[in-house]
Amino acid sequence: MVVGTASDVGKSLLVTGLCRHFAERGLSVAPFKAQNMSLNAAVTPQGHEIGRAQWVQAEAAGVAPHVDMNPILLKPEGDMRSQVVVMGKPWARLAPRDYYARHEQLSEVVASALDRLRRRHDLVILEGAGSPAELNLTGRDVVNMAAARMADASVILVGDIERGGIFASLLGTLDLLEPSDRARIKGLVVNKFRGDPRLFDEGVRILEARSGLPVLGVLPHLGELAIADEDSIALARRRHRERQVNHLDLCVIRCPYMSNFEDVLPLEHETDVVVRFIDDPAVVEDADLVILPGSKNTLSDLSFIRKSGFDLALQKRAAAARPILGICGGFQMLGRTILDPDQIESEQTQAEGLGLLAISTRFQAQKTSASVRASACHESFLSPSGVQLQAYEIHMGEVTREPGVLPLFAVHERNGTNLTLSDGAMSADRNVLGSLLHGCLTNDTLRNHLLTTLWARRGQTRSAVPTRFSPASAYASLAAAFATHLDLKRVASWFEQAEHS
Repeated sequence: MVVGTASDVGKSLLVTGLCRHFAERGLSVAPFKAQNMSLNAAVTPQGHEIGRAQWVQAEAAGVAPHVDMNPILLKPEGDMRSQVVVMGKPWARLAPRDYYARHEQLSEVVASALDRLRRRHDLVILEGAGSPAELNLTGRDVVNMAAARMADASVILVGDIERGGIFASLLGTLDLLEPSDRARIKGLVVNKFRGDPRLFDEGVRILEARSGLPVLGVLPHLGELAIADEDSIALARRRHRERQVNHLDLCVIRCPYMSNFEDVLPLEHETDVVVRFIDDPAVVEDADLVILPGSKNTLSDLSFIRKSGFDLALQKRAAAARPILGICGGFQMLGRTILDPDQIESEQTQAEGLGLLAISTRFQAQKTSASVRASACHESFLSPSGVQLQAYEIHMGEVTREPGVLPLFAVHERNGTNLTLSDGAMSADRNVLGSLLHGCLTNDTLRNHLLTTLWARRGQTRSAVPTRFSPASAYASLAAAFATHLDLKRVASWFEQAEHS
């Protein structure tokens, strides 16, 4: 198991790299996170919703993502409550107090999922959440040391040296653990070190002397990999990007309940693009493309769009025939109306949309979560006609197009079942587009068409070599870095001993 001194110290990335490393050595490996709080989700081949990080870790391990890898997913909705997704399907909308009251029931769900994974795989690598030393939460824990106890797991503790206080965070965490849980910690990892790691040799000696544990490695700062982040905390590292000369300026409106922001990850790894997450409506006018992303609380984010002035900026941009793309909740906001008569999402029963697409949305109690195969119906600035792609859906709103409005995509398969559905919509001039499908931008052909078209709108020919978006290459690079900087033989010895005991 991997636990951390805090959120965003590198737990997810460490699990991803370990999954890849041991899979490369012939083991059947599976990730596991008992409870994930994130608006960055993904869909398994069976149509179950899980945290994006566990989907990525499964991909790195070379196994199909499965709901057992993340049995509980909490999706914050505002008003001090979250949608609780249990075994891949919405289960309840709960405030923290009500959620904790179900601790015993949810612990059984976690234990069952973990047991099934352990029976199917040679090695299961667990991931904690936040810190295992949150003393006020210890009695209600299902994801940190409670999960380690369920699995009888050896545990790695990772800390982030970049944020400072590495000695206090690692040693303090150890000191706050109960003795029996403290005994499970077998080694420490120092993450995100910049410069020559030999400069931290004395730090390693201090940590080992004070803790009595080996430092398994000092991991270098690996930069931005083509690997999805677990949640929006990681956006802090990406907020202060600025426009660059000779680069396309692609702006994502940062709404309070923005979800699945990793839709734009493939664009961030193109060499002639800067992707900015923006808070200022004034930026909208001159951007090459504005993206209104997914949302866990569409009506609340629509209210934010109006209060902040983004509504007027987007309407002005559309009138000037400048491209706008809405994804999932962002697509719904671009329409004429959003109806929520059963108060599925909030106490607000309806709202006027931005009016840039001739569609209406109605929220329903049944949530759609699906892995899909689709193709582009018509040529647009986003895609050439006919391009085939893999994508996924996570939404509770059903969209209706007005007569004569062209769809963006045709859906041919959903969760392995052949069908014929249309998705998305275009404005009459094809400059405002929207779709419920996540993950479209991972398609290399589609993405190159988009960027080539945006350069042409500047009156220029795209000169950059199109990037092949390849998470597999990133996983391999990550595993190679771990093989260089971590004592993986020692890590392997722990589960080899467990296997033989």
